[in-house]
Amino acid sequence: MTDVRRTPAFADLPTLPDRDERHAWDVWGRGDELGTVNLIGPEQRVAAARTVRTGEMVSLTLPLNEPDPGLFDERACYTHIVEDTPAGHDDRLDEFYLQGSSQWDGLRHIKAGRHGYWGGRSEEDLAATDVLGVDRWAEHGLGGRGVLVDVAGYLAARGTPLRADEPHEITTALLDEVAAAQGTTFRSGDVLVVRTGWTEWYRALPADHRARLRGTIGAGFACPGLESTKDMAAYLWDHEFAAVAMDNVGVEVFPVDRAKGFLHRRLIALQGMPLGELWHLARLAQACAERGSHEFLLVSGILPLPRGVGSPANAHAVL
Repeated sequence: MTDVRRTPAFADLPTLPDRDERHAWDVWGRGDELGTVNLIGPEQRVAAARTVRTGEMVSLTLPLNEPDPGLFDERACYTHIVEDTPAGHDDRLDEFYLQGSSQWDGLRHIKAGRHGYWGGRSEEDLAATDVLGVDRWAEHGLGGRGVLVDVAGYLAARGTPLRADEPHEITTALLDEVAAAQGTTFRSGDVLVVRTGWTEWYRALPADHRARLRGTIGAGFACPGLESTKDMAAYLWDHEFAAVAMDNVGVEVFPVDRAKGFLHRRLIALQGMPLGELWHLARLAQACAERGSHEFLLVSGILPLPRGVGSPANAHAVL
């Protein structure tokens, strides 16, 4: 658990008026636009800096043109246009989807049905103002202590490796088991980083296999991820994680079990938690294993985009 509790326990959060779903809209006030990023302050950043030993910097993100092709039909790959100028060149990206590669889902991304977005905001609120744009996170800064829970590495070492194309549910018990085996403890304000090995598997597939996966989200696509239960939502809240990032397509397991609920809705709309997707964690996992520690300084350069729904992660671990 966390060292010093700074938020109410999940069990003490109120529920929505007509749904048995808990929300944190009053924890930092209804006007809040940061969500759990509030848990990262100067104290957490200073503590995170103390984890740096060698100064090695490891990128945690894919090239912008990966995954290739993307999994979502509606998210086409950008076109990179380089223009000649008298002094050299300018360039631009056309049809650039901010959530097409390694990215963060922002607080404008998902709503809790008719109850609205983070803080109970309506569609009209978002249309009329810049509220909840990813620029709010950019201004505050999203960086602090990262902790890698290498589920893929742990299960492979046990002789029971994850299959990247099967819906293996990562439970709260498994997260605790892997963390304990690594000697990893959690602190309030941590960014939880979970490795399933999915991006590594996808990149190694033949081009024709990758092409067949495009457009299959919601139509037979499967991959390991966090279980989408209320227990998982409670676990992430009660550990006071500032954010969760994974190397799979959507953090939670696919396909989504509607009987268990949609973790995106619980975490983004009701708990205000950033979700990172499609991160590339192979090099980080190797470096952490070699040095015998899975904590690091995590820095993420979120785009200062008013009204931004998501942002490329631009994330690095400093070891």
